[in-house]
Parts: sequence; C-alpha cells; structure tokens
Amino acid sequence: MPKNSAPSAIPDNGGRASGAGHRFGLPLRGWIPPIFVVTLLAALLGTMYLGYTSDPEKNLHDFPVALVNQDDGDIVDGQAVNVGKQITDALIAKVPADKVDLRLVGVGEAQRQLRDGRIYGAIVIPSDFSKRLTILGTAAVVPGDIERPVITVHTNPRAGTYAAQIVQRVSDRAMTEVNHTVGAQLTDRVNAALAAAPGAAPAELTGAARLQLATPIDISVSPFRPLPEGTGQGLSAFFYTLILLFAGFSGAMLIHGMVDNKLGYLPAEYGPWFLDVQPVAISRWRTLLLKWAIALVTAPIVSGLFLGIATLLDMPIDHALPLFLYGALAVAAVCVTGLSILAAFGTAGLLINMIVFVVLGLPSSSGTIPVEATPRYIAVLANFEPMHQIYLSVRALLYFDGHLAAGLGTGIWMTLFGLGFGVLFGAVVTHTYDLRGLYRLGVPHKPVAAE
Repeated sequence: MPKNSAPSAIPDNGGRASGAGHRFGLPLRGWIPPIFVVTLLAALLGTMYLGYTSDPEKNLHDFPVALVNQDDGDIVDGQAVNVGKQITDALIAKVPADKVDLRLVGVGEAQRQLRDGRIYGAIVIPSDFSKRLTILGTAAVVPGDIERPVITVHTNPRAGTYAAQIVQRVSDRAMTEVNHTVGAQLTDRVNAALAAAPGAAPAELTGAARLQLATPIDISVSPFRPLPEGTGQGLSAFFYTLILLFAGFSGAMLIHGMVDNKLGYLPAEYGPWFLDVQPVAISRWRTLLLKWAIALVTAPIVSGLFLGIATLLDMPIDHALPLFLYGALAVAAVCVTGLSILAAFGTAGLLINMIVFVVLGLPSSSGTIPVEATPRYIAVLANFEPMHQIYLSVRALLYFDGHLAAGLGTGIWMTLFGLGFGVLFGAVVTHTYDLRGLYRLGVPHKPVAAE
C-alpha cells in the first residue's frame, strides 16, 4: 500500500457502507467488545480506587504498633504496685487484635523497628511511671507543684504520614479510656487514705485536686525521626516510585509500537499522514530481543534523568548511587515484563499491562494509605504487585538510610524476580510461536525452500 493512502469504503444506498446490520461502517456485533471491556475496566477501577479510600480505619487490620512498658513499679502501703503493667494488660485487652498488631517489646527493639519502618508507632510507658502516680496522689493532699506522669506515643512519619495519623487517633481513643480508669483508681486510693487518716473529721479533696486526679496521665505525641524538608510530607517516595513505574510501563508501549512500525508490522498514523512499510523477515524472538535491548539501554538513562531532576529540585537524597542503580533496575524490570506481555498477547497486552501495573498497583502500593488500612483483597495484592515492591525500596533509600530490613532487601529480590519472570515468559512464548509457524502478518522469518 502506498504511503499517505487508505482504503475507501464502497458507497451503497445513498453513501452508506455496504453490509447488513452496519452502523457507521461497523457491524453491531463490533460494538459489544469495546463496551464490555470499558465497563469491566470501570468496575475494576471503582472497586480498587474507591474501595481503598472509602474508610481506612474501618478497613484496619494487622496494623503494627509497639507497646513498651519500662515501669519499675512502686511500693504503696507496703504492697508492690506496677501501674504500667496494669495499663499494658488493659491495652492488650481493649485494643482489637484483628485491627491492631500490638507488639509488646523492649525499648531497644521498638526503636529498631521504628528505624526500619516495620511499625507505624510505639507507646512507651517510662520507668518511673508508678512512682510519679504515687507522688501525684500525695500532691493532691499536700499542696505542691508536681508534674503528671507521661506516656509517650511515638509516630513514624517516615513509614507514612497517614499511618502516623492513624496511630495518633487509635492511641488517643485507647489512652483516654486508660486515663479515666487509672484516674478513678487513684482517686479511690487517695480518698481511702484520707478517710483512714487520724483526725476529728475525714479530709476531703478540693475541686482542683479532683480534676487533677481524674486524668492523671499526660499523653505526649512526638514523631520518631521527623521527615526532612523537601519530602512533601512523605509523598516524595511515592511519586518517585510512580515515575519509575510509569517510565517502565509507558516505555514498553512506546518501544513496542515504534519498533514494530520500523519493522513494518504496525502502521503509523501522524494526523493525516499514514506510514506503512514492507514487513521485515524477522522472528518474534529476535524482535523481542531487540525491544529488550532498547529497554535496557534506556532504563539507566531514565533513572539518571529522574535523579538529576530530583537533585535540582532540592529533594533530599542521601544515597544517590543506590537510588540510581535501583531505579534503573525497576524501570528495566517493568519495561521488559511489559514488552513480554505485549509480545504474548498483542493488543490485549495493553489492557493487561494497564491492569497489572496501574489499576491494581496504585491502591496496593501503600504510598498514600498503608496496606493495613485497605480492604484485605487489596492488601493481598501488595505481596506481589510491582509498585508496592518498588515503593518499599525507594522509601528505604530515601527515608530509612538504605536499610535492607526497611524493605529494600524485599524490594530488590522481588524486582529481580519480576525481571526474571518477564524474560522467561517472553522467551518461552515467542519461541513457541516461532516454532509453531505463527508468523506475524503471515510473513515467514525463514527462507522458503525452492520447489
């Protein structure tokens, strides 16, 4: 077919294209597949995107928070008292286990898990908690300037700013109830001591003292290792992940289409101009190898470009070389796998890639809402969805000093696995098609034997 030309419909019945049951030149049965596919994609989009944003706290499950009890206890009226232990038992009993994974650990372990992003927060009861409560009870009778005992709630904004908000809300509700319970017990203890005191008439607590004893605990909320400036309140890791994934995803589509156009297996249309060349005799396997090679050359260029732009925008990056190397790996893995899917499924591969990398990837990434605050069917996807694995690695490199335990180790392993799967899948499928003689456009890539 010559360039800048296209087949014309043969007019029939006043200019309409011939063929019974046609509308605008398309059979009625041709309307059904696109309507069905778009409707199905819309239903999937609604289920994923509206599902994960609808009610995060209602969807809460396995949300990891540490509980540290350092209270040494005290001796009151000859009896050992450990209010910290009582509060610990009360929190374990009252905090719903199906929603919050409350981990009773030591202070050192809690700090390690906070540093590695394995928990979203920690509730810490200090070593002098019971002693300070006893002093507070005495101060209610004997005037004095006494500070209330403090329980500290550490949030972990580097693991997610929205997760830090959830920690604060959950701890507020739990600690408010604990505060009232401890206050009632302390008030009863002080009243009993006053009633037993020698004197003509039992002493009574003043109004100010009652208010002080009603809520005797001061709840202090503080971030553990606050995020540095230039991180967009913790969103920089998510958007860096997003551009890496989109570079690989869109790169696969562009490389696939542009290479096929140059090889003559896909016509190109630029506005009114139409370009169609003679197909080259090349196997599916060799075509895929060519596309993979272009993807592998492009990946480090794109990764370096992103790193340079981030540096120019003053985004804090402490581990530039590892971020560059992992970015190149991530772009290559997504692009190579996307090209293999397109080689296997053709046009349908575009839809498959969109669903795998975008539709299912964004809600399960945990970049905005932690997976523990999404419906369980979304949380399950995070175990193998590429975007979640890339996000864990990028977050570890940007916020957690590149610790392997902060998700970098898992992210690297899963990215390499995805790259290996893409290579194996593409190789097997294209070799199978070639061996079975399933040539593209019917063009054989082997010389035809002379008769």
